[in-house]
Order: sequence, then C-alpha cells, then structure tokens
Amino acid sequence: MAANTSPRPTGSTLLLPVSDLLHMPLEQVNFVACQLFALGVAVWFRTYLSASHAHATVRHAFATIIGVYLAVFCFGWYSLHIFTLVLVCYFIMMNASQERVHRYSFITAMSYLTLCQINRVYIFNYGILTTDFSGPLMIVTQKITTLAFQLHDGMSHNAESLTKQQLQNCVKKRPTLLEYLSYHLNFMSVLAGPCSNFQDYIAFIEGSHIRSKLKEVRLKEKCHVSDPSPNKAVLHNICICVVSLIFFLTISKAFPISRIVDDTFINEYSFLTRLGYLYIAAMANKPKYYFAWTLG
Repeated sequence: MAANTSPRPTGSTLLLPVSDLLHMPLEQVNFVACQLFALGVAVWFRTYLSASHAHATVRHAFATIIGVYLAVFCFGWYSLHIFTLVLVCYFIMMNASQERVHRYSFITAMSYLTLCQINRVYIFNYGILTTDFSGPLMIVTQKITTLAFQLHDGMSHNAESLTKQQLQNCVKKRPTLLEYLSYHLNFMSVLAGPCSNFQDYIAFIEGSHIRSKLKEVRLKEKCHVSDPSPNKAVLHNICICVVSLIFFLTISKAFPISRIVDDTFINEYSFLTRLGYLYIAAMANKPKYYFAWTLG
C-alpha cells in the first residue's frame, strides 16, 4: 500500500494566501469560496437572467458554464472524472433502448463511482484531499440514475401503471445535450447538490414552476399575488451556514479526530474515554457538511 503522504491540491492556487492566513487547507478554502461565489451569482441569475428576461437556452448555457468553471477551480483536472461520467451517460441515454436505459445508466454510473472510490482507498491510501471530486461525483451519479429511471418511466410505461409520484416526475422525451449538461453541472448544485428531479429543474429554468403556483393561488384568492421573495429563506440558510462554520472552526480544532489513532492517546486513556472522545470529535466534524449542504 502506498505511503500516506500529504496530497497536493489540484485546484486553483489563487486563494493560497487566504489559506495560509486562515490556516485552512486550500481545497476547503476553494470550496467555500466557490459556494459563496455561486450564492452571489444566483442572486444575479435571478435578477438579470430570470425566466421572464432570458430564454431558457441562455439560462441553461449560463448555469452550465459557471458550474463547469467552479468544478475546475475546485478540483483541477480531477473534474474530468465528473465531466467524463456525464458525457458517457448521455451517450448511453441517447443510444440505449428505453426499456434498458435505466439499467445501463445505473450500472455505468455506479461502476465508475466505485472504481474512483477504490482508487482513493487502495492506490492513494485515502491520500486524496478531504474536499475532493468524489462528493460531486456522488451527486452526479444520483442525478444520472434518477433521470434515467424517470425517463424509463415516461417512455416505457403507460400512465395507468405508474404511481402518482412517478407520473409527476416521469420524463417523456430524451433531453437535449444542453439540458442534460445543465441539469448535472449547473453552478447551483454541482459542488454539493441537492439532487432535484429533472422536471422540477426544467420548470425552474423555464419559470413555469412559479407561474403554475401563482395561477393556482390567484384563482383561489381571486386577487393579484406578486412573485414570492426568496430573501427570508436565503437569510435563514445563511444564518445556519455561519453558525455551522463557527462551530466547526472552533470545536473541531479543540477535538481533532486524528487524535484517536495517536499511540499516546490510545495507551493513556481507557476505552470508554476514547469512545466518548470519538463521538465528540465526529460530531464536531459534522457542521462542515451542514454548511456545504445548506449553502448549496
């Protein structure tokens, strides 16, 4: 097994001075910076490239380009794993029969993800960075399989044989390349998700998700209802992110999880003490995931 050496970041080194100043790994600084940048872009995207101001093609293209840039900025050439999997599975989706597209897509995506994880364990001995491409690759794998199964439901089954949820989310035609890339690589979810349904994402890009809801409310209330504001929800999530980040930066440093494998710690403390320390250290490392998922 390879020696456990400190891995070298493959992403951008532009924020290396910030990394040194904060005493944080560069890959984590890049990830946080990209998430914050994506938040700012999302505000601009909603204001100037809303569905009422821009065509869906423009919104798809913009979301994809920014998402690709963020992936490359964070992971460098490792982002090719993400792009390769997406393109290979698009080829499968376009050429496989509608009866088997979900199987081929699932097997391909899961096999590629599994090989990458095995590569991390047995070749790099977990030497790849803590914030690496495997997280986004898992999100992409989930999206690929979700879309493939929804496409299978929409093209291979009658409406009578589907459940209410399947009928709501099924995809009745193969998406274009731009739609496929935008769904998987958009800047709003490429780094930390979430995995949304394809129909919901297309409705968001086209603006129909708001129009349909507003139409229902206006018919019910029989009065004019303005577009809902996301400000309250965004501020709520930002507060959660700030609290999670502060908690992680303070508690995790006081209880480093690497200490549980230290020989001195193992020899000097009892099993129950070490077990309690492990629990606290593990809990102290959770907020970084809450930060990423909430901000994403």
